[in-house]
Amino acid sequence: MTSPDARQPEKSAKQERRRGDFFGISALASALLSGLAGDKLSQSLDSGGWVSVVGFSLTIGFALIWAIYNAPIGIRRFRRWRAGTPAEPGELHTAAEEAEQWLVSLGSEVGGMAAVEWFEQQEPVLRELLATEKAREDNADDIARICDAVETWYLRLRQPAELLELSEYLAAVADGCGRRDLVELAAVRAATAYRMLGDLGAASTRLGISENVAPARRGHSRTAAALATRRQVERALLNLARAELAPAGNDRDDAVLNARDRLDDAWLTRPGPDLAGEVAIQINSAIVHLYQHDAEAALDQLRPAAAKASAAGDASAYAHALELTGVAAWMQQSHQGAEQWWQKAERLYAEIGEWEGQARCLQHLGSAELVAEGPGTGRARLELSATLRGGESGHATLSKYLEESRRREEPSGPAEEPPHRAAANWLRRLLTRQSG
Repeated sequence: MTSPDARQPEKSAKQERRRGDFFGISALASALLSGLAGDKLSQSLDSGGWVSVVGFSLTIGFALIWAIYNAPIGIRRFRRWRAGTPAEPGELHTAAEEAEQWLVSLGSEVGGMAAVEWFEQQEPVLRELLATEKAREDNADDIARICDAVETWYLRLRQPAELLELSEYLAAVADGCGRRDLVELAAVRAATAYRMLGDLGAASTRLGISENVAPARRGHSRTAAALATRRQVERALLNLARAELAPAGNDRDDAVLNARDRLDDAWLTRPGPDLAGEVAIQINSAIVHLYQHDAEAALDQLRPAAAKASAAGDASAYAHALELTGVAAWMQQSHQGAEQWWQKAERLYAEIGEWEGQARCLQHLGSAELVAEGPGTGRARLELSATLRGGESGHATLSKYLEESRRREEPSGPAEEPPHRAAANWLRRLLTRQSG
């Protein structure tokens, strides 16, 4: 019989692997939810250039690789919850288990919509639980798991102020429990929130704090590798945000190159195996290539990312890969192909309740129709995009295309032609139709 002392190292190893998964997959995925694609992929409607993809605001709601196996459990939990038999209140560990399970289902092919409904109903309950539960060393991991689930939800909804508040709460828990790894994570989470709020200086400062905490922890554990990977990804996104603000020239080019370098570093530091992390890094690398107008290099990243996401049952990541494939196709002048990719991605986003992704695809499709000066549903798609986003506010490109679509559809009676000119024009049009 194995002694308790002999089992202790095995237990510690399992806890370390679990923490590594927590920080490496779910937390890394959260870091990518608010990534950027450059608005310089586009020119204006008048010049007939690229369809603008300003403010991509990535919503890659990654399910973990084991989502395919655990999704049926999520469905059973959902049915039990809808039947009025949720987990017993006040049990932090049970709440953490349930939140983590629903996080797995969020964005997945099986249970994605159910997870959206669960988070909509349970987010206030989880926040209340965090507010009333006294943090201790023995429950810090459960608190962190709940924070991770809530963080992903806030990023999906684009709520940086709430995310910042959550990061400050986790930092307080970490200080009280002496958990340097949680201090490190909280600082990265705050960096993400500040970047989304547009305070790039504060975001950079928080990343520095996270990096300064990291060397104090000894060894090269999965947790340490996962946090290092997330930090590199966040630095990449911060550089892309700087590129968005920089005028054309060396500063912008340098920022984009720095973003690419940081993603290369993230690939090297990622904890393995980490399929979700690989997909995330590849999709963000594709965005950097698109920013550099290198569609073929972007496709080299998107093809394996889409294949991995599809194999994992991660509809959110798969849809995003398809959406970006459409952008690459448009850049290669394959406009019909681009629209087909966007239509497929839009359907996938709708099936899992990822409204921001669906709204982006509708914006792509509507603006593409305007560029082509075609009749039909361009305006309707743009208006539906605005509806899904709660209005046009904060979406400058969408407003621009909506304004253009309304202008084109404004009735403007033709000036009355002199009788002789009208007859001549009518005859010319008739002959043109017959010769065609």
